[in-house]
Parts: sequence; structure tokens; C-alpha cells
Amino acid sequence: MPRSPHDSPRSNVRRMTALTSAGAAVALAAGTLVALGSVPAQAAAGATLPFTSVEAESATTTGTRIGPDHTQGSLASEASGRQAVRITAGQRVEFTVPRTANALNLAYSVPDGQSGTLNVYVNGTRLSRTLAVTSKYSYVDTGWIAGSRTHHFYDNARLLLGQTVQPGDKVAVESTGTQVTVDVADFEQVAAAAGQPAGSVSVTSRGADPSGQGDSTQAFRDAIAAAQGGTVWIPPGDYRITSSLSGVQNVTLQGAGSWYSVVHTSRFIDQSSSAGNVRIRDFAVIGEVTERVDSNPDNFVNGSLGPGSSVSGMWIQHLKVGLWLTGNNDNLVVENNRILDTTADGLNLNGNARGVRVRNNFLRNQGDDALAMWSLYAPDTNSSFDNNTITQPNLANGIAVYGGTDIAVRNNLVSDTNALGSGIAISNQKFLDPFSPLAGTITVDGNTLVRTGAINPNWNHPMGALRVDSYDSAINATVNITNTTVTDSPYSAFEFVSGGGQGYPVRGVTVSGATVRNTGTVVVQAEAQGAATFRDVTATQVGAAGVYNCPYPANSGAFTLTDGGGNSGWSSTWSDCSTWPQPGQSNPQPDPNRNLAKGRPATATGSQDVYTPGKAVDGDANSYWESANNAFPQSLTVDLGSTYAVRRLVLKLPPSSAWGARTETVTVLGSTDGSSFSTVVGAQGYRFDPATGNTATVTLPASTNLRHLRLTVTGNTGWPAGQFSEVEAYLTS
Repeated sequence: MPRSPHDSPRSNVRRMTALTSAGAAVALAAGTLVALGSVPAQAAAGATLPFTSVEAESATTTGTRIGPDHTQGSLASEASGRQAVRITAGQRVEFTVPRTANALNLAYSVPDGQSGTLNVYVNGTRLSRTLAVTSKYSYVDTGWIAGSRTHHFYDNARLLLGQTVQPGDKVAVESTGTQVTVDVADFEQVAAAAGQPAGSVSVTSRGADPSGQGDSTQAFRDAIAAAQGGTVWIPPGDYRITSSLSGVQNVTLQGAGSWYSVVHTSRFIDQSSSAGNVRIRDFAVIGEVTERVDSNPDNFVNGSLGPGSSVSGMWIQHLKVGLWLTGNNDNLVVENNRILDTTADGLNLNGNARGVRVRNNFLRNQGDDALAMWSLYAPDTNSSFDNNTITQPNLANGIAVYGGTDIAVRNNLVSDTNALGSGIAISNQKFLDPFSPLAGTITVDGNTLVRTGAINPNWNHPMGALRVDSYDSAINATVNITNTTVTDSPYSAFEFVSGGGQGYPVRGVTVSGATVRNTGTVVVQAEAQGAATFRDVTATQVGAAGVYNCPYPANSGAFTLTDGGGNSGWSSTWSDCSTWPQPGQSNPQPDPNRNLAKGRPATATGSQDVYTPGKAVDGDANSYWESANNAFPQSLTVDLGSTYAVRRLVLKLPPSSAWGARTETVTVLGSTDGSSFSTVVGAQGYRFDPATGNTATVTLPASTNLRHLRLTVTGNTGWPAGQFSEVEAYLTS
């Protein structure tokens, strides 16, 4: 099979280093091109959805609100709206129902390794059925992707209420013991199950077991073979398939509705070619994928459905990728689907896609790009992503176009990207060869981006809400970015960069008719040579300056911004290319209850065997750092990523009683630049006793501001080395 998602990229192992160049002057001069006339009316962005969502932080609760936070690795940062509500035993979140509904889907998180249930109440009356919650499909580790850390904290669980609720009614969820972080509730009126189409072949007539106990794989294969040119009917029920289907062509696979007909498998269709005319509609495929293994085809569709095919009305969940499409998929239509909780992409058109339309889909909680076109082996051509709603891709971009010819991205709504991505990326990052760079006309029109863009932990540098990236080759296509709305970007709105570090130019870009509101740093982040024209781009509440124009690499050439007329609110320029502007006061601050040190880079003067510095910040109190023995002093240093007003440290040793009580003599030092350290708390002895959890707390002075935290150990009564199983840092005293 072709290489599966992202043996690279969305890994984005970028070769970019710290920006130290003196920036080129901004050429936001009087327009050299004729100004546009009136901007055409923008169509509504996003999908038309069968449900209405309500955020937990806007509901009534007896729990604790967390967030907002944009820092990768925190629970709030992956939540919708960067906020959620944490409840423990007996606590609840009560939602006011926004529409007539008989079904609930809940996005939530529970601590790693735990599971439980939520009681559900309607207008104060508890239902007999409960909502199961689990961490089984969360906490995904992708150690081969630099800077990714553990991510994918949330999951979705659904429930038919057994009754119809009306607008204004109250639906509450209550913890029965497990700590649950509630993110968002979707309320939906689910239609009755559809009946069997005339002349169709039912999978149960071929021996499929709707109870889910038996293996229905052969029954599905036999039904597909019998129904060539017709329809395979999947009645209401749960069906278990233990190996993938192939040879699927000239057939319709149809269920009674995605809440009724459910196929349980981690590999539904896997085939490299098909004669096409495949119609897949109106059922659910729910997998058991709990980790990302790029060599495994753990996908709803892997390969090709063939020309003239369609996928509609599907509920796709707990797989690696929804659709990983290679081969001939000409004129494929993918519409009106829900793709949830994938450990990698939602959908990826992997070369050879001609005339593909991906529209009106809802995607939540992807572990990589939600929607991507990757022109590997051949260019994706004349294909589009239209009117999709994408939320919480927790490792990469909402929408990514990697190469291709005459591609369109129109009227999509993307929110809450995290870590290695932007809301939309238009890129010549190839990952593998042979690759077809961007060509023809790339249309990016009518999109709305909310809280998109993030700090890339590989670069320690921000990514904009909408990024144009000449990563591996110059961009020479015509790129028209029109009618864009960028709201609450934590960093910049539009980024132009040559992320591979070769200084390739970005050319042929026009940005027109954009509205930018409350961007954390700048409107335009220009870090490549080349040029772009801006018309009718208005900005309000800009955090630092209008433009950051600092070429990367240094002296690689200037980026020219041409004023096409009608621009306002972003005329200033950031003057110091040796520093990146910090977000303005409008940008949310980190959750004060979050451990700032967890998952951050850690170094030490020495370590013993496998007891490396990272073990002190991995969130696992049973693993630990141990310095070189018999060689005091020894130091552990943690880079918190930004400067914080740290008020409290919690130092831990493994809680096992095998660790006898001991006292370590520790000096706390801090630095904002990583080179000049000053003493924050002088040398003191801290007692670690297994009877009290082997934990010591250090209170820092109110004046403390640091990014780099250093603990220097000069003595240990229990072992001749520095030892910490966890070093935690908090904003609260």
C-alpha cells in the first residue's frame, strides 16, 4: 500500500532556526494595482448540520471551568473554544436545549487510563440509560513526530435519549465517580430508521449477525457479490467485521441511518483500484484504533473507490484516517458525513484526485490534518473542499493543500487548531517524491477561521491562521485568497513562509476582502522572499503590530506587500526582527491550574543510565531523573516555553514505599533568556517522605518571572545524586 499518513508532515520537522535577521522594509505603498470594486457577498461558512452544539462553559455547572489556554499539552488547549468544565463525583453540567432533539453527542475527556459513566437527566429526571466515557481512544503518543507530545485528549460519546426534548428544556450530565472534563454537547433530532430499499440484498440474508457477537465479514462480502449493480442493505443493528473488504465496485452500501446501522471495524474498505460507481451511505463505521501506526491501513476507506463514487450520511469514528484516497477517485463526492476522533487525518486526497468534491462535512478531534490534498505521484486537479465545518484538529492543520493544480477551498469554518498547524495551509511541502507543486489557480474563498494558528513546538515559533508556505519549492501559482474572516487568532492572521529553510519565494498571492478581529500579534507574518497584494483587508484589535516582515533565512530576500487599496487598521510594522512579538492583552492567558513544566524540554548536567531529564516532566511520577552519581552539584533545567509568573513548584519522587525518606538540598534559579540565571530561592533542604507521598512544595517570591527553571542539587541524604520524578510549576501560590 502507499505510505500512510504522515511519516512526516504534519510532523512538520521544520529546519527553521531562531530569527535573528534585520528585517526588510515593508513596502505597503500606494497601490500598484487597480483596487477592487465592491467585495461580493460571502456565503455562509461551514456545513449545514443536523445538530446544534452548546459549549459546556456556557452551561450551568457545579464543576470547575478550565481555560482558556492555547498551550499545546494542556486539556483546555484542545477543547472547543479553548475552555471546558471539569466535574467529579456528584457534579454536573446542565445544558439548556437549543432545539427539538432526541439524541445527544458529548465531547469529553477523562484522565488517562480511566473510564466510567455519566448519569443523564432530562428536566431533573434521571434516565435509566447512562453515557459511557473512556480514555481508551485518547492520549495518543506520536514520538516519531518531533515536538508533538501526547495529544488527542478528547473523545465523543452518543446517546439516544428515548424521548424528545424541546427548546428551553434542561439536559444534564453528572459524574458517577470518574473525573470528566465536559467540552461540548450536540443536540440532534434523529429521524426514524429508514426501511429496506426494494430489490436490495440484506446482509442479514447472507448471515450477518446484527447483535455484533458473530463475525459478519463473509456475509458482507457475499452480499456485495450478489448485489452487483444494485444495493446492499445494512439493517439496524451492530455488525462486527474482522478484516477489510475489497473488490467493492458498481454497488451501493446503504444503512437505515448512522444512529441505527453500525459496523464495528477498524478497516472497512482496503483496495488499490475499483471500477467505481460505489455509493456508501447512511450508516456508521466505528473502529477500535487506540494508537497511530502509519504502516497500518486502519481506515474507513484505504485506497480507491473508483470514478463516479460517493460517500454520504456516514458517521466515521475511532479510526486512524477516515478516507485515505489513492488511485483513481475521479469525480468522487464526499458529503454530509461526520468524521470524529481519528488518530490521523479525517480525509486525504493522495494524488490523482480529479474533480473530487468534499462538501458539507463535520470533522472534530482529528490527530492530524482534518482535510488534506497531497499531490504525491500525480497532481490533485480541479478538486475542492467546500462548506465543511472543522473543529479541534489537535496536531496539524484544519485544511491543508500540499501541491496540486486548480484547487479550491471555499466557505469552510475552521476552529481551534493546536500545535503543528494553521486553520488553512497552502503549501509546497512535499514530504516524499515525486511531488507536484502548486500550479494553475488556487482559490481560497469565503472561509472563516476562529482561534486558528499555534506555536509550532519544533520551531518555537508561531504559525498563522492562514499559511502560504514555499517549504520545498517556490510558489509560482496564482493564489487568490478572498473574503476571509479571521477571528481570535492567538498569533497572526496571514503567514508567508519558506518553512524548509531554503528561502524559496512566495509569488502570485492576492489577499482581498478580509476581516481580521482580535489577532494576538500581527495581521501579516512575512518570513519569505516574494510578494503579495492586499486589498480591502480591515483589522481591529491587533495585538502587537500590523506587519512582521523578517525574511528567513536571514538575507534571503525581501517580501513586498503591495497596497491595493481599502486596507485599514494594520499599517504599523514590528521593528525588531531579533524578537517575535508576544501576544497582546486580548490573548487568553494559560490556565492557572496547569502544570507549566509538563512535557516541556528538559536538560541536565548529567544523568544515570535510562533516568534521563525528560522523565522529570513526563507526567508519570513513577519514572524519574537521576543525575550522575557522586558528583554534586547537579542541575536540571526546564524550558517552560514562555516567560511566566511562576508562584509554586511541586517536586516529587516516586510514591513507592521502596523509596526511603530523604532530604535533598536544592537551589531554585530562573532565567528569561536561558543564559543568565539568578537565584530565586536559596539552597534549602526539602524532605521527601513516602508516608506523605514523597512530595515537597516550594513557594516562589511574588516578583518571580521566568521561562527557564533550574534546580541545582547539592546534597541528598538518600542517594549521592539529584533525583526528581516530577518537577511541576504553577502560576498559583
